[in-house]
Amino acid sequence: MNVPSAVSGSQSSLAGHIFLVEDDDDLRESIIEILSFVGYRVYSYRDPQEFLDGFIEVIPAAIVTDVRMPSMSGIELQTKLLNQGRKIPFVFISGESTVPQAIKAMRQGAVEFLVKPFSRESLLTAVAKAIEIDIQQMHEVVRKSEFEQKLTSLSPRERQVFGLLAKGYSNTELVEELGVALSTVKEYKSEVMYKLRLRSLSELIALNNNK
Repeated sequence: MNVPSAVSGSQSSLAGHIFLVEDDDDLRESIIEILSFVGYRVYSYRDPQEFLDGFIEVIPAAIVTDVRMPSMSGIELQTKLLNQGRKIPFVFISGESTVPQAIKAMRQGAVEFLVKPFSRESLLTAVAKAIEIDIQQMHEVVRKSEFEQKLTSLSPRERQVFGLLAKGYSNTELVEELGVALSTVKEYKSEVMYKLRLRSLSELIALNNNK
């Protein structure tokens, strides 16, 4: 396995991790210097396959990669990771990208498409945005996991009530669907809301739609 070189800044644990895939040695070293100076931990690779062979799971993280490389394009790398279920934010850099390339990259979730020569400020802005997106994705994963755990606390009947509430059923519709008294429906609703730590039905519907 190829081991990537890593450069750490004084605030690396706070700023985030950057996977840099660039076959131009001079540009790669320049980007390492810029990113590590402001506190990012940078893992550098000369080609996409080296990155894939040495990939490590760290968060928050982002990938900065050239589009045109000999063995595999940056967009092909993006596609490969997406097919593997890895949604890491991408920042692309290119000297002669085409419109179709840029469109495909952005449709697949690229944060930014920087055309050479790009400024230090534009690179740092794009990377900061990518890291923030990964942090948000991390929080969303945690939130979904916690919500799924709360759902396991519901009884089968409460789970049924939850499903109907998520569809927007009214008290009258719940009474008809479940075949119970209104007072019983209210008890079920109260227990579901309490176990899921929800304050409103709109919050319940939103959580269910996003889980």
